[in-house]
Amino acid sequence: MPLPLAPLIPLVVRLGLVASTTWAVSRWVRSSTHPGRTDQRAEDALDDLGEGLTFHRPADRADDQQTNASARVRRVIRFRGRSYELDAGLMARLRLRERKE
Repeated sequence: MPLPLAPLIPLVVRLGLVASTTWAVSRWVRSSTHPGRTDQRAEDALDDLGEGLTFHRPADRADDQQTNASARVRRVIRFRGRSYELDAGLMARLRLRERKE
């Protein structure tokens, strides 16, 4: 007895469209994004951050009105008998200068 495959055709067409659209979008995203890089100096600076949130204005940059901020959170999260270490660091700089035009 032959299997009736005709009712499966709309499902196969829909799955094929979804798969090809997903492939095309992922290829476009991969081609339009920068692969990035890891700077060891930045990694070392993030490792040296103290825990908590800090804001300061460097004395040597008073004319720029530069403000620096840093934050770091280190926690151990236990979930369903497993332990995860969370280490999040952030460094930011905001500089506001007047421009002569």
